[in-house]
Amino acid sequence: MTRRRHTLLLFLLLVLLAGCEATEPWVEVKGQRYFVEIADTDETRARGMMFRDELGENRGMLFIFSRDEPRSFWMRNTRIPLDIIYIDSQWQVVSIVHNARPCRARQCPSYPSTGPARYVLEVNAGHARRLGLQAGDSVTVGNLPQAAN
Repeated sequence: MTRRRHTLLLFLLLVLLAGCEATEPWVEVKGQRYFVEIADTDETRARGMMFRDELGENRGMLFIFSRDEPRSFWMRNTRIPLDIIYIDSQWQVVSIVHNARPCRARQCPSYPSTGPARYVLEVNAGHARRLGLQAGDSVTVGNLPQAAN
């Protein structure tokens, strides 16, 4: 393959990859955008981030529920530490659990919200502190499924 073709193929690959992120759901907090997987069914919410060995730097998972309620998450069979960010239906941070630790035991601690939440964002541990995220901060979203709005 000629160098010119190799360069052209690399360019096309980068354009395609950039296009994928352009249509992916995202959540932005304090200027940091996270491309998120959506957990909006009982099955996907129950599985969550279980059995994963890593989570990309600007990646996360957004759990979507039908209404604001007190929420509680746990880390059973989760292999990576996470920040758990509880968010209400007005896209305001309700509370944050910093550095929830992996748990492989039968009985794992639960991490409750301090108030009603409709959404829960999980990102790599340490991100919420690094961003200075606090209860009451606004969250911006894009490309979410219609039911999430």
